[in-house]
Amino acid sequence: MMNLTEADIQPQLTRRRPGQSRITTPRSEADIVTIQSGTERGMTLGTPIALTVDNENVRPGDYKEMSMVPRPGHADFTYQVKYGIRAASGGGRSSARETIGRVAAGAVADKWLAEKFGTKVVSFVTSVGNEIIDPEGMQHPSGRPWTREEVDQVGTLRVLRNPATGWKILTEADVAEEKERAAKQKELDDNDEDTFVKGTEAKESALPAYIDSEKRIYNRFGVVLEGNKKPSEKELKLLLSEELVPVRCPHPPSACRITTLIRSVKSTSDSIGGTVCCVCTKVPPALGEPCFDKLEALLAHGIMSLPATKGFEIGSGFEGTKLRGSQHNDVFEAVTTDSAVKLKPKTNHAGGTLGGISSGSDIIFRVAVKPVSTIGKAQDTVDFLGQKTVLAAKGRHDPCVLPRTPPLIEAMTSLVLIDAALIQLTRTGNGTTMSDQNQVGLNSDPTSQANKRHRAE
Repeated sequence: MMNLTEADIQPQLTRRRPGQSRITTPRSEADIVTIQSGTERGMTLGTPIALTVDNENVRPGDYKEMSMVPRPGHADFTYQVKYGIRAASGGGRSSARETIGRVAAGAVADKWLAEKFGTKVVSFVTSVGNEIIDPEGMQHPSGRPWTREEVDQVGTLRVLRNPATGWKILTEADVAEEKERAAKQKELDDNDEDTFVKGTEAKESALPAYIDSEKRIYNRFGVVLEGNKKPSEKELKLLLSEELVPVRCPHPPSACRITTLIRSVKSTSDSIGGTVCCVCTKVPPALGEPCFDKLEALLAHGIMSLPATKGFEIGSGFEGTKLRGSQHNDVFEAVTTDSAVKLKPKTNHAGGTLGGISSGSDIIFRVAVKPVSTIGKAQDTVDFLGQKTVLAAKGRHDPCVLPRTPPLIEAMTSLVLIDAALIQLTRTGNGTTMSDQNQVGLNSDPTSQANKRHRAE
């Protein structure tokens, strides 16, 4: 039994929802969650928890021309071949919209893991296309992992506009009627955006493009503008737009480069992929099973079940293949704190597991996410009858899903971890930590324990 209300679940759904910024889908959904069953007066009952989120901004007509043409790179073809029928108006289970249920359930798992073990699961964007986060952005300046709140705050930029294009923030004095004012503001924004994406490197590099949460100002390439290149307070007021861009890359210079790239890709009606990293702290040791249900195998299974995921690596991953065993091995050191487990790995090339079982170190893995398949750029293809055609998809689709990916990764990770933890608790007894139950063999001489068992036999 634990406290649980919609307020525990909604933040993750809000981080996942469409319509967050110019660099994601323009589809706007509030994605408000309602708990239908499984709780009473804010407490869980031990019965199944049912959650609902309504779709409110639907336009099935956008998919009409795709009813007979499978989208290249999409599951339209394989679903039709496998079942002989498919959800043509949106993709059904092959749509990323299905991840809303995962994120909602993952938020419940998040709360339980945090209360039981202090476990925190945090994901963030590490690359889009060839723009890769600078190494110092992989962790907080203090050396500890990022929190979700920091990823959102540090990884959010405000777009700066260029008054030379005729852009400005319209007020009631400019246009009295609210809807008309919003429409004209969009025209000004779109015109300035068009100028931005067509800008040449030499001409545009000196112009302010973004401002971060610490009020640092950058050009489009993530270079901090200082001295006479930095706009004055008076000039800045004329540049500030109302557009916030949650990139969720917690290194502002890298976030600037990533945002500029996505804006450029969007202008060509194309899409682009990237990578995210996930760090799980305070994961208790002993989670995971030998052989087929190794913890990293379960994580890979869960993560790779998400739409658009194309790769999973844990710890040193593929880079670890370049090291010698003497370099890659995580030697042990004594634990100085009051803990039932008296040793821990000194480094973490393994990524938090040994033999498929959690070691107590942070679990660290990375995920590759492909470009969105549904794009407005015309593609030569064939329809279901094999006839040649050209498909330029209509509708509201993400040019890049990476800014909305972290809550999906966090959700599936938490669901995998809670399953592994509950399995382990069936062995150790509910309400006790794994490390307390596993003291034998961790605190004592394994040879002595083996001799005692041999004498008993």
